[in-house]
Amino acid sequence: MYVAFFLATVVFGRPDRNTIGLLAGGAFAVALGVADDKWELRPRKKLMGQIVAAVIVMLFGVKIEFVTNPLGGMIYLGALSIPITLVWVVAFMNVVNFIDGLDGLAAGVSAIGSIAMALAALEGGQSRLVVLSMALAGSALGFLRHNFHPARIFMGDAGAMFLGFTIAGISAIGALKTPATLVLAVPVIVMGVPVLDTAFAIFRRVRRGVPVSSSDRDHVHHRLLAMGMTQRQAVLTLYTVSALLAATACGVAAVNPLLGIGGTVTAFCALIIVGGKSGILKSDIRRRDRD
Repeated sequence: MYVAFFLATVVFGRPDRNTIGLLAGGAFAVALGVADDKWELRPRKKLMGQIVAAVIVMLFGVKIEFVTNPLGGMIYLGALSIPITLVWVVAFMNVVNFIDGLDGLAAGVSAIGSIAMALAALEGGQSRLVVLSMALAGSALGFLRHNFHPARIFMGDAGAMFLGFTIAGISAIGALKTPATLVLAVPVIVMGVPVLDTAFAIFRRVRRGVPVSSSDRDHVHHRLLAMGMTQRQAVLTLYTVSALLAATACGVAAVNPLLGIGGTVTAFCALIIVGGKSGILKSDIRRRDRD
């Protein structure tokens, strides 16, 4: 996926300083993931590596420096731009990594998100972002051909962290050139399922008193399998939800910031309600102990 993204970006994108930083940080994210897949890095070392990847792209000028003021104008973040960009990049690296639990799930959702980002960039007249987003979508779809159930190859942490890093990096580059709230809202809305799944997982583990980095089988895709769905049915269901969110995100990109924020809040409130009803927030320790 990285090689495909690199070649498409170099051939069609006329890389500038920001794009070179994205490629350099992406290469580091892949190397970090390979190391984790091979040696199972401790969570702290893995987190430090993710921070380094974020720092690399920031050294090439990619930072979230402004957000749109719903009342008008822009809010300059100043010194806060560094920690906000850092959290943004690291969060997306982990969000995609968390949802990589079924064949084709992470690649398909990332492809849907990338296409939505490309459409939003096209609406804003940002041709460079269109190329970057479509290059990422193409690399994910090319991989998905071999990764959909039954998978013949797997992306591991190397692929998942690369996808998350690049989605975050492209949106951060877009925040340098367009109204930031709308640019940043698009990937958050489209990736709403893995974003909230990650938030729910952290909530569950904190409530249980176990490390956040520990694993469980209460993710949304596990819940769908427990309901009797096959792997393909669960993945296609999550594709459908992501596609609907992508349509919402593209609508958000075409409206004013105030309506965009309202659309984002509405979408996430709906996902939270569905998540609560499905039992994703509940601890199943007692039930599993009885079993």
